[in-house]
Parts: sequence; structure tokens; C-alpha cells
Amino acid sequence: MSHVAPTSHRRPARASHRGHRSSDGSVQITSWLGLTFAYLVGWLLTWQSHVGVHAAGVTLLVMLVPITIGTFVAGFKQGLGSWKAALTTALAIAFTLLKFFF
Repeated sequence: MSHVAPTSHRRPARASHRGHRSSDGSVQITSWLGLTFAYLVGWLLTWQSHVGVHAAGVTLLVMLVPITIGTFVAGFKQGLGSWKAALTTALAIAFTLLKFFF
């Protein structure tokens, strides 16, 4: 039979960290450039004639949109880091949204 420690010896429950904010600093330039690179790969895949490869590109681009929006929200709260890299990502998402809506 296994031993269970009595309740008086257990560690107290920790307080909620709901109000705790981490100070990680601004969004890294590699995050912006990684998102831009992922958009380029998605566009490259959508330009292929094979149906499966084209569908993979569309799926990638669709998944990148909410991630990019979340990164911009974090960037505006914590600092963009590099405004040039953020601008290239903004152009990438704008081009993608224009491609899907027009």
C-alpha cells in the first residue's frame, strides 16, 4: 500500500497568477522575419499547380493570419522591436488578405 502524506504536511495552494505580466521585452526581429518567411513559403505553395500542394499553401496562409494578428497585438503592448521587420510582416499579411478577398 502506498504512503500518502498527511494533509498538514502538504504544501499550500499557490496564489493565482492571473494578474502577473511577464516583462519579456519587445517582439524579437526573428519573430517578424519568421512570419514573413512563412508567408513567402505559403505564397510559393499556392502558386503550384498540384492540388494538394496548393491546398497546403492556402492552409498555411490561413493559419498564419491569426498568429500574425496576435503578434501585432503583443508588439503594440510590449514594443515592436524592429519597425522595419514589423512593416515587412504587415505588408505580407496585407498582400495575403488582399489575395483572398479580391
